[in-house]
Amino acid sequence: MTLDCKGLACPMPIVKTKKAIDQLEEGQVIEVQATDKGSLADIQGWAKNTGHHYLGTVEDGDVLRHYIRKSRPAEVKEEKKHPHCVSNEDLAKKLAANDKITVIDVREPAEYSFNRIPGSISIPLGELEDHVHELNPEDEIYVVCRTGNRSDMACRLLSEKGFNQVKNVEPGMSGWTGPLENAEK
Repeated sequence: MTLDCKGLACPMPIVKTKKAIDQLEEGQVIEVQATDKGSLADIQGWAKNTGHHYLGTVEDGDVLRHYIRKSRPAEVKEEKKHPHCVSNEDLAKKLAANDKITVIDVREPAEYSFNRIPGSISIPLGELEDHVHELNPEDEIYVVCRTGNRSDMACRLLSEKGFNQVKNVEPGMSGWTGPLENAEK
């Protein structure tokens, strides 16, 4: 099966993939075509968290062709959400109070450069595991993305690595009304 997600941004490629994979028989492969660069980390993380087999991604010009094999029912895991979530307003209050927190933005570099929370650190989801050693597991960490989907996966990864004060910011930048900075600043 081929699923066309070209032109769609997070979380839509994952939402459509979840629905489409339910139509497949175990062992069948779906090709998800996407133009959102963040879909690479999204698809990989989603497959890992659900038990489906991420086979790989082929770049074809601007299109990423992701291949996922549907698992047997015994291999499929119930998708879990990170248990600690905060609203955009909660994060804005922490920032306004100058509380000592770390804000990690797991969106792709282009998304981050156009608008970001002042003082946030850019670590795209697909690179997070390689940069975990740069973070302090004792810090209070707030993770943001565009909608709360990628940041959820990032929070679960950090928790698995021993970070105990990690919070997912929902709905993330799509609903952020607090201060912003961009590449011009």
